[in-house]
Amino acid sequence: MFTNKTALVTGGGSGIGAAVARGLAGRGAAAVVVADVNAAAARAVASALPAARAATVDVADAAGVEEAIAQVVRDHGRLDVVVHAAGVDDPAAKQAIADALTAGEPPDITARLDDASWRRVRSVNLDGTFHVLRAALRAMLPARSGAIVVVGSSASFDAPIGYAHYAAAKAGVHALSQSVAKEAIAFGIRVNVVAPGPTDTGMAARTPEALRHSMSGGRVRPYATPEEIADVALFLAGDGAANLVGAVLLANGGRFTA
Repeated sequence: MFTNKTALVTGGGSGIGAAVARGLAGRGAAAVVVADVNAAAARAVASALPAARAATVDVADAAGVEEAIAQVVRDHGRLDVVVHAAGVDDPAAKQAIADALTAGEPPDITARLDDASWRRVRSVNLDGTFHVLRAALRAMLPARSGAIVVVGSSASFDAPIGYAHYAAAKAGVHALSQSVAKEAIAFGIRVNVVAPGPTDTGMAARTPEALRHSMSGGRVRPYATPEEIADVALFLAGDGAANLVGAVLLANGGRFTA
């Protein structure tokens, strides 16, 4: 499926990103660059895969993203697939929401949200997506081909109460990706988004139990596995999704539809 393709995965050291990296390697990718802000985690994933290497990348650092992707092109002569799975949540806000739920009180989060928390969620999730999209396009434009998949979030659709900064950042990620998709397709580059619901990752492990329970709802299963979301991302990155441009595929196990 990805034979002779060179791929880069951000957030590849854990969760959905690690599952994507394993999926790319298992589907024949010639080279997989596992990029993560956690260097040890990236190395651990890459060391278990054929034709893979690790890269330390903070997606909030524009210059670092540019250099990492430029290095891929220097090493392999091309970049065919990018899956951008790096992102952060706000454990403190989650805990405050859970505490309010446990106490039977309405969450009061936004009035107490400080600028640093807002900027952290925005800089990694939204600015980081811009940095990755821009650098990936610069690498792919000469070949006039490529596939970029961005991992968004179902939070942009249901806008969970008390999580305004995360919902806003992910809504921006979706709009940014869709706008770029309309531009990039003229150069043979496809951009699409997978929007997961709650997924059983390290990030989810930090979610308080009261909040995890409230997220269960009537879905087919309480949480998706990283591999289930990775399969959607890999489909979007593959030739079978050639007619999908600017799509946002909601993958939330039936929690809601959009």
